[in-house]
Amino acid sequence: MVLSNREKLLVVISNAISVYSMYAKNPQTMPKNLNMVDFVLKATPEDLKKDLTIELIDEVFAFVSKTQAELS
Repeated sequence: MVLSNREKLLVVISNAISVYSMYAKNPQTMPKNLNMVDFVLKATPEDLKKDLTIELIDEVFAFVSKTQAELS
């Protein structure tokens, strides 16, 4: 089974959000002036950026946040 570009993008976004969250727990490791959206943009391969939107990042972030809150 081959993942579609949208599925790949969802994986990239959720992974970037997770990594950003881990960095955010230790401010000394967090690059200065780098917000989550910028981090996601840097983590996204060029061939997938054409399908990347702020709405999709927000949707994935909301889902990840909700899921994590339910597990806590």
